[in-house]
Amino acid sequence: MKNTIKNLFFLPVMMALCLFMILPACKKVDKTYYDYENKSQEFDGNTMAYFKSQTGMFDSLLLVLNRLPALQDSLTNKDLTVFAVTNKSFEAAIKNLNVMRKMELKAPIYLANADLAELDTMVCKYLLAGKKRSADYQGYSDGVHVTTISHGYPMHILFEKASASGLINGGPQILTYSDPRGSIFVKFWQRSPTNAVNVLTHNAIVNVLAPSHEFGFNEFTKRINK
Repeated sequence: MKNTIKNLFFLPVMMALCLFMILPACKKVDKTYYDYENKSQEFDGNTMAYFKSQTGMFDSLLLVLNRLPALQDSLTNKDLTVFAVTNKSFEAAIKNLNVMRKMELKAPIYLANADLAELDTMVCKYLLAGKKRSADYQGYSDGVHVTTISHGYPMHILFEKASASGLINGGPQILTYSDPRGSIFVKFWQRSPTNAVNVLTHNAIVNVLAPSHEFGFNEFTKRINK
């Protein structure tokens, strides 16, 4: 009988104690969500200077831009939204190209000697006129169709928020940048997410594409292998 009374007293105390421990944890998760802020990184210089300052990240892009002075000027002086391509993206494109050329018994081609007109066309796909932050695309559930500088090529931008701490849409902002390839069907598009958004330079907003992206939106081999 005494044990029964003791258990009846002990059980509510334990439940109250557990509830007391759980509530602060819930508040902590909520605080993490509501306090989240995607802060923009600012760079004190133009976009070309920013690329040069990121050692080991944009060397391949700079090599190509050194062959394209008009685009260098744009990245130095014009207001742009830029989707920057890292070294990994160029490495994948060059590797795939030269695997194909080896099978065809052709000499390898590298960025230093690749067709300049084709490089210009492909680099321009990553440059848009005007400075737009990720939030400027937030209100469009299906994304926004945009056109590139110089060649006026149609591209597409979709704003999303990643999940964090188990909370849906509670994490960093992501822009998915796509080449629609002239199709209205998303399954045929070449798409790439960003690793970072809203890097502010003196003349541009820079978004960095994920290293899994292949430079040229999987057209590098077709365009360069001539």
